[in-house]
Amino acid sequence: MHLSLIKRSTYDGPHSGQISFPGGKPESNDKNLWQTALRECKEELGVLPKQTKPLLNLTPLYIPPSNFLVSPFVVIDDFLPSFNKDPREVKQHIEIPLHELIRLKVKQTPLDEHSYKGVTVPSYVYQEHIIWGATAMILSEFKVFLEYCALI
Repeated sequence: MHLSLIKRSTYDGPHSGQISFPGGKPESNDKNLWQTALRECKEELGVLPKQTKPLLNLTPLYIPPSNFLVSPFVVIDDFLPSFNKDPREVKQHIEIPLHELIRLKVKQTPLDEHSYKGVTVPSYVYQEHIIWGATAMILSEFKVFLEYCALI
């Protein structure tokens, strides 16, 4: 089993080039946040999960630089998706095997990004990717869930 993250394409915005989960803001035709999540997954990774409801809702998290309240959903499918990323929005699709995700430890990492250059942040490092900010916080909660499930 794998977890999907994306490296966002470069654009004029606060999350340009950052590692994140697929997602974005609601549009008028989205009935609810779950529909937004499904649409964004389809737009960014070319995959529409079969699930009619999320396996798990994680804690909503406010992101000050973009003024978003993120509502993370966990979904699981019983097939290996054929990903087809949108190069306009996604520079790279990153798949982390869950057994490797569980082993990731928080590190203090200095950032090399434009407005955050030199700032040291708590992060996870997977391969060459620095996962920090809201994405790292959401991953931390998901890791707790996985560790709890392993105890059952």
